[in-house]
Amino acid sequence: MKHDQLIALDAIVSTGTFRGAAERLNKSQSAISHTIRQLEEELELELFSREAYRPSLTPAGEIFYREASRVLRQMQGLRSTASRLRAREEPELTLAVSATMDLAPLLPALAETGRRHPATHLRLRMEMMGGPIARLMEGKANIALASLDGVPLDEVEAEPIAEVTIRPVASPHLGLPSETRALSASEMQTQVQVVTAGTAGATHEQSRDLLPGGLKWTVSDLAAKKQVILAGLGWGGLPDHMTVEERRSGALRPLNLEGFPLRRTMIFKMRRRDQAIGVVADDLWNKIGMLASSDN
Repeated sequence: MKHDQLIALDAIVSTGTFRGAAERLNKSQSAISHTIRQLEEELELELFSREAYRPSLTPAGEIFYREASRVLRQMQGLRSTASRLRAREEPELTLAVSATMDLAPLLPALAETGRRHPATHLRLRMEMMGGPIARLMEGKANIALASLDGVPLDEVEAEPIAEVTIRPVASPHLGLPSETRALSASEMQTQVQVVTAGTAGATHEQSRDLLPGGLKWTVSDLAAKKQVILAGLGWGGLPDHMTVEERRSGALRPLNLEGFPLRRTMIFKMRRRDQAIGVVADDLWNKIGMLASSDN
């Protein structure tokens, strides 16, 4: 039994086809089929039923695959350990963070990492929509902090760290009722909805919580969005931690809108499974635990 056989097995199950496994592993489909056939002959077990278009695990194959997955995770852990043992401190470490997240609870971890590793240049990138995971998968970030939307979970290690609440708000100058009654989409069509542009291309632009048929302005970041809304030029969803004082003073009022519910999103710390883990990146990863929420 060889490591590449288990890798091929995992790729077939993850992608659902021999062709998908071949594309993922940059091998020919015949090579993948031959590798699995060799494994089956060595084990004297039929791992896949090939009667349908898509291969499916046999009962014996399902049991074997569960154990094989555990072995692969252990081997990846051993590689990571070996990488840390031989690694030196990285000259640069990039953290891609969802702009909706409150940075305050994260700063102590960054400060401690900076003190322990002063020679490493810490780079903090605030990203919108699918930006954090795009930077991670492009190899332009070592760690991403974002929701799991669009994340390839078979390629990424993820652990929850915080929750963000997005609430629709508007300035009283806009003349909209507050949370006392629900406003319909038709009532809001003459009002400008302010949205932020994504930082991962057109495929990651905002599609959720867009009211149909309404006017829309797009701004580059959440700070600009907040300023436009405060000026009474439109309404939109903002993270609670950004509007605590304004909601308390009445400068911004929460809205009750049909089609735009109060949204609570879990934020995860993520890193790629196939990427070597550096000394500083591993230190920062361990320091980023479950961050206290500052939403009010």
